[in-house]
Amino acid sequence: MIWYENLYIGESIPKKDAKIRRLKWKINHNKCLTNAFIIVLCRYGTNLLEIIPARELCQSAYPKQNLYIVGLAAGYDDALKTAALIVSDVYQKTGGFKVKRFILQQQKAGDSS
Repeated sequence: MIWYENLYIGESIPKKDAKIRRLKWKINHNKCLTNAFIIVLCRYGTNLLEIIPARELCQSAYPKQNLYIVGLAAGYDDALKTAALIVSDVYQKTGGFKVKRFILQQQKAGDSS
């Protein structure tokens, strides 16, 4: 799993660094979170994003290696709002909907500085 440096956080999650670090740690270490959802860049097809319940990651056979996590939310409604925010943000900054390209360029720019 790869975590986006400028991770989008849903409204339902406290914006405290310690809370976010703890949630990320739990997801990375297969601790089942019942109400957490991750938003990832779409791995298949032409969709922009995928919303995945974090509890699915607890399954040993779940393919985690190709997940590029760009958002974290508590509850499905919060995940939908956060995904909409990501798409809206990309559109405002680029005038298009190439979310994957934008996110990867942002990450690359952050890595080189």
